[in-house]
Amino acid sequence: MLTVAEKSARKFAKETPLGRTRRARKINRILAEVYPNAKCELDFETPFQLLIATVLSAQTTDIRVNAVTPGLFSVFPDAHSLAVANLIEVEELIHSTGFYRAKARNIVKLADELVELYDGEVPNSLDKLVKLAGVGRKTANVVLGNAFDTPGLTVDTHMGRLARRLGWTDEDDAVKAEHDIAALFPKKELTLLSHRVIFHGRRICHSRRPACGVCPLMTLCPSFGTGELDPDKARALLRFEMAPQA
Repeated sequence: MLTVAEKSARKFAKETPLGRTRRARKINRILAEVYPNAKCELDFETPFQLLIATVLSAQTTDIRVNAVTPGLFSVFPDAHSLAVANLIEVEELIHSTGFYRAKARNIVKLADELVELYDGEVPNSLDKLVKLAGVGRKTANVVLGNAFDTPGLTVDTHMGRLARRLGWTDEDDAVKAEHDIAALFPKKELTLLSHRVIFHGRRICHSRRPACGVCPLMTLCPSFGTGELDPDKARALLRFEMAPQA
């Protein structure tokens, strides 16, 4: 007898490319209704602040980054000041984000490159951003989409995990996954799609124990049944504003 997860996988096993595109766009519409306020959860006021905050967010939470960036930016408000910063002082300010020594070196070097190459301004080009210290495609797309309103897809751990669960890609490589996912949606939707999927991954579709029993995508998901199916138990797994105690 097939499990629920096996039945879900079988249901979409012979899906056509057109069917996958239509299903993906329907999922995006549902997520837009479930998360109408989905946005970048890093606090920032300038492209420089968002760039630095995104670099700091590696291997930690946005909540942790938001706790340290006010102090960091009060001392080093722009690239010019951070480029000549004392590394020990920067390390102390960002210590709680983890890997603080490497991150301090990266952001000081990044600031120095911004000053040397762009007079302290953050470039609004993917090609230029990814050449900066500590900046990859994920970070560049976060900055482009949220600071410059240039649509971009952020393939972080949440996006990669959910895209594979939803059958949008089979790729573990972030660049290949980005290509597969982006092909399913209008370009103008990519930034908000990123936020919606990341919101969903943080609140419902968790890595180890997704709350399948209360998921709004259950009829559209090839991985439905891999998590908790009982609605009451699944509801207890919800996080942030969706959590029962919120």
